[in-house]
Amino acid sequence: MTTLAPTIYTRTFPRAADWLGDLVLILLGALFVAALAQVEIPLPFTPVPITGQTFGVLLVGAALGAKRGAVALAFYLAMGVFGLPFFAGGAHGWNIVSGATGGYLIGFVLAAYIIGLLAERGLERSVRTSLIPFLVGTIIIYVCGVAWLAIVLGSLSKAIAAGLLPFLIGDAIKLLAASLTLPAAWKFVR
Repeated sequence: MTTLAPTIYTRTFPRAADWLGDLVLILLGALFVAALAQVEIPLPFTPVPITGQTFGVLLVGAALGAKRGAVALAFYLAMGVFGLPFFAGGAHGWNIVSGATGGYLIGFVLAAYIIGLLAERGLERSVRTSLIPFLVGTIIIYVCGVAWLAIVLGSLSKAIAAGLLPFLIGDAIKLLAASLTLPAAWKFVR
């Protein structure tokens, strides 16, 4: 089964080469997450800000599929590491990936891949089932992010308090928004 973005691209540009479509979708996915990373609310009690990145990761993974989604997020990371102001609040550089938020950033790649695999099985097409890939992806992001933050802070309990608990409500809202957005987009495409 195909995912949303390749379906739209193929219908819009039926004569375009497959590799060109993949390149365009990967670039757009990376830029979408970079744009949402600029939606940032720093919290004074944690080194992890509230951002729109996780919403972007959910949508990019589901819309692009496993391989394209993971490559888009890896490309996003690479562009940020090499100096483009793509991380939260315009940050960039290796120090961001190796710092407190690095686990979340690495988790984005894995989450996009797994969300994409589930989307390729059609789970994001129905409101009834679309919560599944987005919940799984959010859990992956938390596991990677909190595990890395525990290393940085030297304590799992501090990492949970600073990198998980403050974000549960906001991420639940993002998860619900994504689970409504993709099925609605599929209805529009049909």
